[in-house]
Amino acid sequence: MSSLKAYVKVDENEQARLEACRRTRKRITIISLSSMLLVAIVVGAVVGTGVFRKNPINNDAQQAKSISTAVKAVCDVTLYKDSCYNSLAPVAKSGQLKPEDLFKLSMQMAFNELSKASQRLRNDASLSGSVTENKTISELGNCRDLLSLAMDHLNNSLYHTGGNVLDAVDDLRTWLSSVATYQQTCIDELEDGKLKATLQAYLLNSAELTSNSLAIITWIYRVASSMKMRRLLNYNTRDKTPKWFHPKDRKLVQSSSDFKRKADAVVAKDGTGKYKTIGAALKSVSDKSSKRFVIYVKKGVYVENVRVEKSKWNVMIVGDGMNTTIVSGKLNFVDGTPTFSTATFAVFGKGFIARDMGFRNTAGAIKHQAVALMSTADQSIFYRCSFDAFQDTLYAHSNRQFYRECDIYGTVDFIFGNSAVVFQNCNIFPRQPLNGQKNTITAQGRFDPNQNTGISVQNCTILPFGNLKSVQTYLGRPWKNYSTTIFMQSMMGSLIDPSGWLPWTGNTAPPTIFYVEYQNLGPGASTKKRVHWKGLKTNVANKVVTQYTTKSFIQGGKWIQDTGTTYKNGL
Repeated sequence: MSSLKAYVKVDENEQARLEACRRTRKRITIISLSSMLLVAIVVGAVVGTGVFRKNPINNDAQQAKSISTAVKAVCDVTLYKDSCYNSLAPVAKSGQLKPEDLFKLSMQMAFNELSKASQRLRNDASLSGSVTENKTISELGNCRDLLSLAMDHLNNSLYHTGGNVLDAVDDLRTWLSSVATYQQTCIDELEDGKLKATLQAYLLNSAELTSNSLAIITWIYRVASSMKMRRLLNYNTRDKTPKWFHPKDRKLVQSSSDFKRKADAVVAKDGTGKYKTIGAALKSVSDKSSKRFVIYVKKGVYVENVRVEKSKWNVMIVGDGMNTTIVSGKLNFVDGTPTFSTATFAVFGKGFIARDMGFRNTAGAIKHQAVALMSTADQSIFYRCSFDAFQDTLYAHSNRQFYRECDIYGTVDFIFGNSAVVFQNCNIFPRQPLNGQKNTITAQGRFDPNQNTGISVQNCTILPFGNLKSVQTYLGRPWKNYSTTIFMQSMMGSLIDPSGWLPWTGNTAPPTIFYVEYQNLGPGASTKKRVHWKGLKTNVANKVVTQYTTKSFIQGGKWIQDTGTTYKNGL
């Protein structure tokens, strides 16, 4: 019978199923053993504590040893092991030896250090006395705002870990990534070398402890995912849908006429609305409201710099069209405004939506950094909007963001930041830069390997705005060491340089970047002459790219869907 077995026709589907099962079992076994080994160290510490309680002489020493072993096991997954151990070991108790409990404790330590740094920034008389330049004063003001945002996010993170950590793991990774980005932006904005060094010293401990918290939650997430435990991440213990998401609101978003008719506030330059400026209308929005507040902005050019403050939640602004309702400003770096403050329209309040709006910075190429829109709002959406400037047009700063059917114009690094952002079905238009400049579409700023950030460009079209035959145009350049950018299923015109990507400095890129080109079309999509960087991938599996679609990358399957915005969930 054994000799006949080789000649029996095997059902190919069944054989494939069996092979897949064997591979899965093998993978789970390996992962389980490695995970169990690390968990066993922590559990062993707990058990050890209980065993030695019978001997009062050894109890204190053994308990301290057990705590030390558990803390070390968790801290081994972080980038800053010494700061992790030194911060947790003195405060951990025998009942806090599980990884998720130590994670919560690590966030509390990060919050404490960030609070100290923020206090020092506010109270340092030497800083306030020595700074006289308006630009530097603005930079310090931005630092205070950024640290305030960081503390808010840490507060949110601590609040959401009251139950099972796994119930909020995607939120926690996003918010901690943003906390790290806020602190880094504070440093990046400072031009004065002495001042920069002072602030770096202030933020050293909080930055390291934030990174450690991010590393621990990322490790917990990966172990849970590998152990087939993602079912725990379905948020069963709480309803994540905001209270204002109801079917009637979804229909309101989908219907322009209904939306404008039922708006909570109307802005019109000609006086036919209650307000003449967007800024005035925003003042009428209740703080931290769970109810959607709709502002209809009639056609016209509104010359104002607008801030949707962090306390203004769930604001939606709709216009009469991306080329008809335009917010315009001209703040810029050359004239003395820090990049973070140049934005014509800046969004801080979470749950923001813009539809049929144009955002413009008219400073021009000669003024260098001049942002049209900056968003740091979590779960923000821009649908059928236009972003028009030159260098640094669109600052997707942090948190989760989604852009659909938008037009984006610019020259140098004109889509940049460190958010987790997906651009879908957008038109990207590089334009004429200054003489001697090269166009770079993206500049992604991920600087910590555990951040869940990156720029994902899907099903977009890249074409020149004007004659760019004498201008070299690139898909992007790596702003930070872990820069992450994906171009997938997009059409690239012949304007894209055959090498594809430009180094930030020198003639190469850090090996730690992650750049992907996948199933792109058009004369500029050929990868035959692309740069030979270790971090550039031009031949990857579907499952790799799927991680950067709306469903996986920004968890958009729920919050985008519930706004009624058109989107594609996967490839």
